[in-house]
Amino acid sequence: MFLAGVQTASAQAKKTVAKQEQVVFRVSMDCHSCEQKIKKNIPYDKGVKDLTTDLDKKLVTIKFESNKTDKDKLKKAIEKLGFTCEEVKEPAK
Repeated sequence: MFLAGVQTASAQAKKTVAKQEQVVFRVSMDCHSCEQKIKKNIPYDKGVKDLTTDLDKKLVTIKFESNKTDKDKLKKAIEKLGFTCEEVKEPAK
């Protein structure tokens, strides 16, 4: 019985080790509907943990698990929705 508890704790510890990264994209969203389209679709991509948008600056910030997805896959997911998208190395403040 005790051994089973140790295995469960070990499995949970491995899950929390997943490395989270963040990427900021400049996206061709022009209106509230564009923003909502991104907010309704991208968070459901595998590995996405958080998504925020800034319509005025046309920025989309995504936090994701790097063992489940990467920046290129996220960029392609946004482009698949019909937007142009480029990574911003240092977001404008």
